[in-house]
Amino acid sequence: MSPIRNPEAIETLEGHIENYDLVLVPGFKNSSAEHWQTMWEEKTPLFSRISMSRWDIRDIHNWIDAINRRLTECEKPVILIGHSLGALASACVLAENPPNVAGAMFVAPAEPMRFEAEEIIPRSRLDRPTVLVASHDDQLISLDRTKQLAAYWGSEWVDLGPAGHINAESGFGRWPYGLTILVDLVERIEGNI
Repeated sequence: MSPIRNPEAIETLEGHIENYDLVLVPGFKNSSAEHWQTMWEEKTPLFSRISMSRWDIRDIHNWIDAINRRLTECEKPVILIGHSLGALASACVLAENPPNVAGAMFVAPAEPMRFEAEEIIPRSRLDRPTVLVASHDDQLISLDRTKQLAAYWGSEWVDLGPAGHINAESGFGRWPYGLTILVDLVERIEGNI
C-alpha cells in the first residue's frame, strides 16, 4: 500500500468516476490542509467540496443549503462524504430524497445537540445506501449515539476503535482505509442500481 493513498481504492474509484460526483462536506470550520478530506481532494480529481462563505457559523442550515446548491451543479449521481457537522447535514439532505444523490458516507458525525440540530436530524431509514464510520473515543459524540444514528438511518456501521474525531488532529491525514470504505460503498450503490 502506498504511503500516499491506497492505489487499489483509487483505481476502483477511478473505474466509477464516469458514474458519480463525489462531494466532500466538511464540518464546522472546514477541513484543514492535513485533513483526509483535503488530501483526497488534492490527490485526485474524483472529489469536489461544497463551498460556503462562512465555515465558522454553527448553523446546520448553512451546510444543508450549501449541499443543495452543490447538488444543482452536479450532472451525475452524487455520493456525499460528510465529516462531523457535514455528516449530519448530509443525512438531513438525504432524508429529503434528492433524486441525484446515490448514497452517503458519514464520518464521525457530531452530536446533533452541539449544533442545536436535534430536531431536524432524521430518525428514519434513509432511502439510499449509506455507511457511518465511528470511533470509540470521539470527543464530539458517544459510540452508543453513533450506533443509534446508524440504526435510525439504516447505515452500515463501521467501528474504527479508538480514533478520536477521525480528523487530522487524531492522525487521519491521507487515511487510505477511508478510501477502502468508500469503495465498498460505491460497490454497494452499484449493486443497488
